[in-house]
Amino acid sequence: MTAADDARHMAHALALGRRGMGRAWPNPAVGCVIVTGGRVVGRGWTQLGGRPHAETEALAQAGSAARGATAYVTLEPCAHHGQTPPCAEALIAAGVARVVAAVEDRDDRVSGAGFAMLRAAGVAVETGVLSAQAEEDHAGFFQRTTEGRPWLTLKLATSYDGRIATATGESRWITGPEARAAVHGMRARHDAVLVGGGTARADDPSLTVRGWGDVPQPVRVVAARLLDLPSDGQLARTAGDVPVWLCHGPDAPGPARAGWTGRGARLLECPLAGRQLDPRAVMAALGAAGLTRVFCEGGGMLAASLLSAGLVDEVIGFTAGLALGAEGQPSLGPLGVDRLDEAPRFALVETRAAGRDVMHRWRKA
Repeated sequence: MTAADDARHMAHALALGRRGMGRAWPNPAVGCVIVTGGRVVGRGWTQLGGRPHAETEALAQAGSAARGATAYVTLEPCAHHGQTPPCAEALIAAGVARVVAAVEDRDDRVSGAGFAMLRAAGVAVETGVLSAQAEEDHAGFFQRTTEGRPWLTLKLATSYDGRIATATGESRWITGPEARAAVHGMRARHDAVLVGGGTARADDPSLTVRGWGDVPQPVRVVAARLLDLPSDGQLARTAGDVPVWLCHGPDAPGPARAGWTGRGARLLECPLAGRQLDPRAVMAALGAAGLTRVFCEGGGMLAASLLSAGLVDEVIGFTAGLALGAEGQPSLGPLGVDRLDEAPRFALVETRAAGRDVMHRWRKA
């Protein structure tokens, strides 16, 4: 195989792995391609809930053709016994001759042990092929592994003067149908959608993926200190069908806790920072629950608290070609920024049209 061949097959594996985004947590969304004689004989990606793993899926498809083949994997094959046997052992048992992996795992249970197991069995191992792309795809899993919190994407849909609603609260729709469809696709690629209690009360959102067919739904998370949310709203009515997790404070009333638990919601108690939920504690609780990628859709106070705490990893903005003026509602609550060098700063990754609107994506600088 040439370097160009390796890159081409790894790009294929990365594309497959992305099919598991938003579905594979708490495990990473891995892709695997098995190639022999220049022909793909097996493909796989991590399945719903994190099992089966990508290598297992690809080996099952390849069958006996895996003997002597090369396996392209977007993450180091696991080496520990969990709910499934180690993928490194499965590759060895199948007779794979060479493994090309994009990046090493950060999980202490693996972290080089998978590669060592393969090499000890005589399997050739190469790493670093399209590693930058793999680092980006696995950023949420790595961050939860090393820092205990999921990757956080903040989405803002605003007028070009940064407003999310008129002074009277009218907000549907600032952006057009193409931008809204793109947002639903982004929801589908995240493990959870997060909003604040104010947004849940004002908008009565469903927070589900719509218009993308029959796809697994993300967990719907609301940060509401006192659990003072509509008991007859969309989230309450559907909590038994699509997961609802509620991050609340230690002072949330007992009847409210019992009511939401009875509806099927999962409650995550978080400590306070002043009079509000501690945003770091909220993200740590979501990480401890297994989430690797969270998509925050506001509101302004929650978004500001996450930005101020340095917890936002990526900002995706949709800007519409209209102005609402100073009396309109701003997209962010107070940040307490007195000087420019105190402001949260991000680096531009991409800009593209979304119908009549503009989508711009930024990463933490």
